[in-house]
Amino acid sequence: MRLDHLAVAASDLSEGVAVVEEALGVTLDAGGQHVRFGTHNRLLGLGDIYLEVIAPEPGTDPGRPRWFGLDAFEGPPRLLTWLCAVDDLDTALDVHPTGAEALALSRGDLSWRFGARPDGALPMEGLHPTFLEWAPGTRHPAERLPDRGCRLARLVVRHPQAATIPRPDDPRVALEACATGIEAWIETPHGVRRLP
Repeated sequence: MRLDHLAVAASDLSEGVAVVEEALGVTLDAGGQHVRFGTHNRLLGLGDIYLEVIAPEPGTDPGRPRWFGLDAFEGPPRLLTWLCAVDDLDTALDVHPTGAEALALSRGDLSWRFGARPDGALPMEGLHPTFLEWAPGTRHPAERLPDRGCRLARLVVRHPQAATIPRPDDPRVALEACATGIEAWIETPHGVRRLP
């Protein structure tokens, strides 16, 4: 299990992008559309991982609940969840049952499998990592993105039952058994900034 990316959710993509760009002082890059879920995103490379801002795409009806719980998302754009890559998604979903099903997805030359719950909700409201498995030969999004000089310094996930949350072997990730929350600190060309 490897930390793969962080997701900031927004009701409106342009609003989410503006909030993140102001917070970090850098420009986000083009992402794409997720037709199966009626969403679109913008991205920021963080070295070995990346950040995505994701929101419902106006005028789309995926015919199923949107992933990341976006149908019920309210409030300002904010860091909502973290995602971890695994070598075997089926095994990960068996070992860490969250009610997710493995879905095969693709966009352009990106192919991956994603653990999504049928109701669109995130496990533990986003504090449990969502699992994905990149198809062999797929070039990771972080490798495709321009280097804006940003890196993840620390990701802190807080939950009273933190001991039950799977954690990658990554010194940047901390799980704390206390009131719920998630925050990320990003090294930027302007100093260390906290994601909204």
